[in-house]
Amino acid sequence: MENIVRKNLLQIQEEIAPCKPNIIAVTKYFDKQAIISAYEAGLRDFAEARVNDAIEKIEALPAEVRENSTFHFIGHLQTNKVAKVVKYFDFIHSVDSLHLAQKISQEAAKLGKNQKVFIEVNFADEEQKFGFSKVGLEEEFGALLALPNLEIQGLMSMSPLGAQENYLFELFKGVKRVQDELAVKYGLQLPETSMGMSQDYMVAVKCGATKLRIGRKLFT
Repeated sequence: MENIVRKNLLQIQEEIAPCKPNIIAVTKYFDKQAIISAYEAGLRDFAEARVNDAIEKIEALPAEVRENSTFHFIGHLQTNKVAKVVKYFDFIHSVDSLHLAQKISQEAAKLGKNQKVFIEVNFADEEQKFGFSKVGLEEEFGALLALPNLEIQGLMSMSPLGAQENYLFELFKGVKRVQDELAVKYGLQLPETSMGMSQDYMVAVKCGATKLRIGRKLFT
């Protein structure tokens, strides 16, 4: 699998050049060997969405891989799983409510850790997806910023399945625009934007994504 990942990674990098966003290998549908193969191919960032499965894989990794990798949680996070996620993951991409952010803040404080997070937005207003609406984000962003032990990196967005390219451009540009507006309004740095997956990473990069979450395109 290492050769497959290496080949696919090179293709993706060539497609998005000269941009150099952080490519996160989404390994939620693959076993620990896929993580090892991706590591050997040069990747260092890995994303998981199922808490217990992810922890089992992380703990089973060779020490070198585990200690030199960065782990991202990208799934919907229930409050009763927050303590585990804060313990094992460097980034949480799916902070979709003030209540969840408060719980993450509390658990991070217990560990003496500043948890890096992305605020998940649902600007497409999809009923089946989680995340802040534009209005909700504007109303609660100040409260999110005030929470201790949280380092807000930027916004995270997921696009609707099967969306047309022109719609994706508008959606991703809108996310980046709102993020930039928040940074100016609150006088802070929001250096990262987590958007773009296997089916839409090219559009996401053109709209300013700095972190791409790619699974199928890397491993198959």
